[in-house]
Amino acid sequence: MTTLARATDTLTRDALTVLQPGFAGTTAPDWLLRRLGEGLASVALFGRNVTSPEQVAALTAQLRAEREDVLVAIDEEGGDVTRLEVRTGSSFPGNHALGAVDDVGLTRAVAAELGRRLAAAGVDFNWAPSADVNSNPDNPVIGVRAFGADTDLVARHTAAYVTGMQSAGVATCTKHFPGHGDTGIDSHHAMPRIDVDADVLAERDLVPFRAAVAAGTRAVMSAHILVPALDPDLPATLSRRILTDLLRGEMGYDGLIVTDGIEMRAIAGTYGIERGTAMAIAAGADAICVGGGLSDEGTVRRLSDALVAAVRAGELPEERLADAAERVRALARWTAANRPDGGRSEDTADGDVGLRAARRAVRVTVAEEFTPLTEPPYVAAFTPVANIAVGDETPWGVAAELRRLLPGTETGAFNGAGAGSEALAAAGSRRIVAVVRDEHRHPWMASALDVLLAARPDTVVVEMGVPRAEARGALHLATHGAARVCGRAAAEAIAGV
Repeated sequence: MTTLARATDTLTRDALTVLQPGFAGTTAPDWLLRRLGEGLASVALFGRNVTSPEQVAALTAQLRAEREDVLVAIDEEGGDVTRLEVRTGSSFPGNHALGAVDDVGLTRAVAAELGRRLAAAGVDFNWAPSADVNSNPDNPVIGVRAFGADTDLVARHTAAYVTGMQSAGVATCTKHFPGHGDTGIDSHHAMPRIDVDADVLAERDLVPFRAAVAAGTRAVMSAHILVPALDPDLPATLSRRILTDLLRGEMGYDGLIVTDGIEMRAIAGTYGIERGTAMAIAAGADAICVGGGLSDEGTVRRLSDALVAAVRAGELPEERLADAAERVRALARWTAANRPDGGRSEDTADGDVGLRAARRAVRVTVAEEFTPLTEPPYVAAFTPVANIAVGDETPWGVAAELRRLLPGTETGAFNGAGAGSEALAAAGSRRIVAVVRDEHRHPWMASALDVLLAARPDTVVVEMGVPRAEARGALHLATHGAARVCGRAAAEAIAGV
């Protein structure tokens, strides 16, 4: 009986160890601290947990007082997807802007500075970078989160990002394996399917992941996508063929494999989170990301119980669960060994690198000679529905930065069929700055610009998404992302600063 009790305790601890849950609030709840004592080895932070870097540092210190080697994970891509600066917008442009500049040294420097700030706040595991090749222009969830649509460009910048961030002692998690770029569906809502030959995948989508592995990425995140050329039956997150045979076997990867959020509808809506969790670990995943939507103790209990039950039912080998748990602990040992003492010294910081990168990323198209604005304009933001990865909490656009340069600037948000006429009426006699995001994906947005430009050809257009639509307007700026620094770079160009 004593031996069985010890085995059961070990099994339960291993089940807790492979979970990476979130929670509600800006301090750690009692249940989370208790679970850390019972074996939970990772905690995930989301925008709801963040008010400032100082608050995050206090929170991570609270977690480490309970368990010194806890992995603190975050989804901090910079650019449009920011958690550390969720209330203000990011100080760093995202991948698409870095790819537009195409300076791997700059990408490495941006990642290193972002990693330094994460480390200073006590975060040591980042679910980034996105290594997806954005080959489908209608992709609703990747877009500016990708370095671009060119495989080699994405590969070299993925490797630079991994090297830069990990130089700050923060483990990277390259995502979304085997590549989410050729999808027209968001896996937060349904199961995307990629129907291309294995040769195309090998030559296009897998190349950046090979580069990340060669650069030493400490983790890889699986995608909830069905890729029949690799596995006709199961999505990547649940596929042994993809996680074990391909990623571990053929590609020689030996680090941590993490799932994308297990509560996303692509998995939860088809398999359920309990079954999906057990299947993912059995397939070769080592950690389960959960908590973007579900963030309570009951979810942790359900998933840990499901893993224990799967072992006892013979559906999940106990050795596989133990191996997964050990890989989590190995990553925790790496981060502990590489953790800067209180963050890097200030003389190694490069606080302006994000703004410099954003300025370099702006692409300017002038219809004819353009005179910078000297009077406060009206900023018409044509606002699409934000995808779940980006969220709707983070401010974006150019109005705040233009207001700083041209006090009295006014703004409004518009969408739908009448957006153009509504914006014209709201602007009155003021010069109009129209801000769009992925105009090529939103017919209503293109129509709104048609209306504006027909009535006011002197309109300035700022594209803050993927710039695939034709450049038009008296001045057209493509920022390649909607981070705060991208808005500032655009505002400076508009005002001639």
